Amino acid sequence: MKEIINDWKIAGLLCLSLGLAPFFPEPHIWGKLKWISGGGIGMQAMDWFDALFHGIPWILMLRLGVLKLFSKQKG
Repeated sequence: MKEIINDWKIAGLLCLSLGLAPFFPEPHIWGKLKWISGGGIGMQAMDWFDALFHGIPWILMLRLGVLKLFSKQKG
């Protein structure tokens, strides 16, 4: 499991597929982030779960970036 979470290719594929789907008229996560930044008025529990679900690939990619950045600074 650890190999899957730490794989850049899988994280990138998840970001481009699940992280952005559906793509039209705008990426779904982008619409949710705009809604949340506007105060999240009218969001129900399912909307928050949906934002988290579509955001997990981006969180994984951010995590990999931070780990790579700090591993370079140590060595």
